[in-house]
Amino acid sequence: MVTILGSNGFIGSNLLKSIPNSKGLSLREKDWEGKLENSSVIINLIGKAHDHKGVFREEDYYDSNFEKVKEIYGAFVKSKATLLIHVSSIAAVEEIESINPLTEESKSSPISFYGKSKRMGEEWLLAQEKHLNKKVIIIRPPMVHGSGDKGNLGLLFKVVAKGIPYPFYSFNNFRSFISIQNFSFYLNEIISKEEIMEDGVYNISDNEAISTNGIIDIICEILNKKVLKLKISKNIILFLGKIGDFLHLPINSTRIKKMTSTLVVSNSKINSVLKIKQLPLSAKEGLYSTLLSFKQIGR
Repeated sequence: MVTILGSNGFIGSNLLKSIPNSKGLSLREKDWEGKLENSSVIINLIGKAHDHKGVFREEDYYDSNFEKVKEIYGAFVKSKATLLIHVSSIAAVEEIESINPLTEESKSSPISFYGKSKRMGEEWLLAQEKHLNKKVIIIRPPMVHGSGDKGNLGLLFKVVAKGIPYPFYSFNNFRSFISIQNFSFYLNEIISKEEIMEDGVYNISDNEAISTNGIIDIICEILNKKVLKLKISKNIILFLGKIGDFLHLPINSTRIKKMTSTLVVSNSKINSVLKIKQLPLSAKEGLYSTLLSFKQIGR
């Protein structure tokens, strides 16, 4: 039995559909630890994610992304489960920009409460004494997207759908993503090939990075429309982001930086260990599927 902690969210609900013999479990349930009795694998999705509305406090992230990790690990050790898959984030290493592809050995420099608390959870797990027949795998995905995704892709889609000129065309950046289909594939591979994996951290991502300008082209293709692509000075764009910070607008410095900076993740380690040559979807195919779902639901 595979038990998914935090199964009510976007990722968890998809994993329940794609991982055989899986069930969801909430830490709010009475005696949740006892309900792990028949589990062979535990997947931890519990945690606070990015707060675009600015309502979470530092202690909220600390509790969900660090303290809860300790509780879950304690329950894992007491259970019969042999594998704990802890879903962290590439934000535990870098959140905005990286000139070189991020590997598992890259220097960690998170800047937000989210990234810092995710890194704290990782460090605590890595420092624990190993137990016989117990394995801990930490995975670091970049942004996970798919139908039902509520991240920056949805905002980008709305901008193009409304015919608003795209102002970031002067930025030629590339970023790594991972579709929920490829995310689920990796999880199934880890579970089925547990015996050949060692404890530790593994980056997961699509095999290819893609430019934001490339995403705009996909949206235009799906909507069958053209958008005016403006090559506005980068300094002006960054200044507008600061105005957005001050006025608490959806377009702010953080979102602009994430849309216009380069951050590429290397998945070479896990692909080598699991002997993965090809993922179910290319980066473009995955993004096309997600963006098409936005059109179908009238987003």
